[in-house]
Parts: sequence; C-alpha cells; structure tokens
Amino acid sequence: MTVWRPTQAIKVKALGVAWREGRLLAAEVYDDAGRLKGVRPLGGSVEFGETAETAIQREFQEELGVEITVNAAPQVMENLYTHEGMIGHEVLFLYDVSLPNGAYDGQNEIHFAEDNGAECVARWYALEQLDTETGPALFPAGLKARLIGA
Repeated sequence: MTVWRPTQAIKVKALGVAWREGRLLAAEVYDDAGRLKGVRPLGGSVEFGETAETAIQREFQEELGVEITVNAAPQVMENLYTHEGMIGHEVLFLYDVSLPNGAYDGQNEIHFAEDNGAECVARWYALEQLDTETGPALFPAGLKARLIGA
C-alpha cells in the first residue's frame, strides 16, 4: 500500500466517466490503515503543456492500456477535500468516455498500476450503491448528484 498526501497546490486533473451496463468504472481509494475510503473515476493530473482531453486519453492508455473515445465536452468541477488531515484542492475536467468494444468484458474488477508503481483496483459500480451507509463514498464529493442529473 502506498501512503499519499495531497500536494499543497491546486492540481488540474482529468477524470474519465466510463459506463458499462449502467455501472460506473471507479478505482478504490484507501486510508493509511488500508481501509476502503471510497472510489473515484480513473484519470490523473494534466501535465504542463497538455490539454485535459489529451491527459485523459494518456491516463487510460498508461493505466489500462486502452484507447478511449471521448464522447463530449467536459464538465468542470472544483474539489476541496481532506485526506488524512491534509487539505487538497483540485480543478477537475470530467469526461464522458467509452472503452473500446470488448475491453474488459466479463471482468468485474480491473487491476492496474499507477505511474508510481502503486497497485490499484477498479470495479464497476451502480450509482445507487455509492455514497450510502453500506457502500463506498464516490469521490469527488458531489459527483454522484452531477451524474444523476446528467
């Protein structure tokens, strides 16, 4: 398990909202004790000189080895959060994306590695099981309401 803390700067990130049979693809997020804290759509930081759309395409290629299709212009969302007592601040570009036909068919979970080598697991989640007493939180906070309203 990799311990991480938010950087003390505003980060620009691109996240891909990918669906399969009405379920959202989201990676698990853990606290320092190894407990599941929540889940988040896949994606990552926008590099200097890179567009957010290019970043989301690069992130899916690096993490899952697939070329995604970006289906629409992004929604933009600001995210102020606390992780392990530290404040994080992000500006997020949320892209509706599609995986290639047949990619990960029959797989309920996908194992991949971040660029720092951290092992990750993504699963397909029905929105109604997220942000509930028995289900994991969906990060960033407020994303579920956006997705329901979309």
